[in-house]
Order: sequence, then structure tokens, then C-alpha cells
Amino acid sequence: MKSGLLAVSRVLNVLSNLALWLSGIGLVAMTVIVAYQVYMRFVVNASPSWTEGGAIMIMSWFIFLGAAVGVREKFHMGFDVLLYALPAAAKPWLRSISDIAIFAFGFGMVWFGSELAIRGASVRIPVIGLPQTFTYLPIIVSGVLICLFVLERMALRLAGEPVDADIIEPTVTEA
Repeated sequence: MKSGLLAVSRVLNVLSNLALWLSGIGLVAMTVIVAYQVYMRFVVNASPSWTEGGAIMIMSWFIFLGAAVGVREKFHMGFDVLLYALPAAAKPWLRSISDIAIFAFGFGMVWFGSELAIRGASVRIPVIGLPQTFTYLPIIVSGVLICLFVLERMALRLAGEPVDADIIEPTVTEA
């Protein structure tokens, strides 16, 4: 069972790295599009209509994908203050409660993002020509990734893997 979990964890690590790379590529692409828009507007005096909508669309993708990676890498908000005050035996429980809350948020992203995507399927974004559903896909994809990453962490914690070992505990030093 543990080896199967570790294999799934390796696959999710690849997925996380892919999402991170796509976010980075999206950031560069958005920067290039905005620079192109500025050049066309102020130098050529003929700003293309698709650049603003395209840049915003790309920005939503890299923000949501980056947020999902942040959940896997534990860069999200948590109950850190309580972790310092509670005894060591209570900390995994508090981290699990935090993971459940994050999972619920990710599930809400999938659920409500899907409702928005379904409602926008018949509407086209005027300047880009894509279905409005494409606007909501980053929410859904990010929500799925967040759910997967949280389930991975919870399963590894239950299997006894040190998923919380990288969190630095405060140490008391004598003067």
C-alpha cells in the first residue's frame, strides 16, 4: 500500500511540476502580449483588440495553476499560530483539519466553477472568439489539482510518511 502511495505521489509531483512550468510559460506569454500591446498602441498607433482579453485569460490560468502548486508545496494559509501552542500529538490533527478545509475549498472550486462553465458554454468571448467556458476552466482545473494534492498529503500522513517534517518547529535556545 505504501509503495502504491509513493508511486501516486511521484505522478502528482510530475503533475505539479508541469503545472508550475505552464504557469511560468503563461507568465512569460502574458508579459510578451502586454509588451506587444503597448508597442502597437503607442508606436504603431493600432492596438490589436485581442491582446487585453488574451493577457487576462492567460493570467487567470497561471494564477490558478500556481495556487494549486502552492497547496502541494504548503505555501497556503494554515493554523500556524496554534501549531506552536499545541503539544506534538495534536499537530497532525490540526494539519488534517486544515487539509480538510482546503479540500472543501478545492471541491467548491470544482463544483461552482463547473456550474459557471456549463452556463457559459453557449456564449462566446467577443474579442477572442473562445467559448466563455474557457474563462472558468482554470478554476475547475485548479480545484481538481488542489483536491488531488490534499488527498495525497492526507493519505501519506495516514500511512506514516513524514509529510509535515519540512515544517520548521521553533526551538528554544539558552542564552
